[in-house]
Amino acid sequence: MKYCQSCGAQIPEGVSFCPNCGTSITPETPQAEEPKKQNNTPKPMVQNRSIATCIILSLVTCGIYGIVWFINLVNDVNAVCQDEKSSQSGGVVFLLTLVTCGIYGLIWFYNAGKRMEAAGSKYNMSISDNSIMYLILLLIGLGIVDYAILQTDLNKFSV
Repeated sequence: MKYCQSCGAQIPEGVSFCPNCGTSITPETPQAEEPKKQNNTPKPMVQNRSIATCIILSLVTCGIYGIVWFINLVNDVNAVCQDEKSSQSGGVVFLLTLVTCGIYGLIWFYNAGKRMEAAGSKYNMSISDNSIMYLILLLIGLGIVDYAILQTDLNKFSV
């Protein structure tokens, strides 16, 4: 069996065009003997944010930039993970966290740790499961450290 040089799909004998990508198969075009290994899941693009700048801006603005940073973190995690939990925007997660007095934020950070680990394995990146650490830091009042750790993991996905 022959394979398309362009996409790696199997080419039946006597076909002039690749049934997968439409590349013309002519005698002048050599065909590869082995299919190409392709990673059809491209690396997602998120903005690389400086953690020090985000922390300083959060402190200088009395936490207002922290809200913006949290909303951006949620949106970036959704962009990286692209799973069934990616439907809630950062604004919705922030409002649910505010309405539930922080309980939804605990749940979201726990799930974010699990989701980021899964995304890391999907893209062959080393990201550990920080879900329990997120919970502990939030419970002792160090949520900004959670932001920094999560941003560190997200920066690995930036281009």
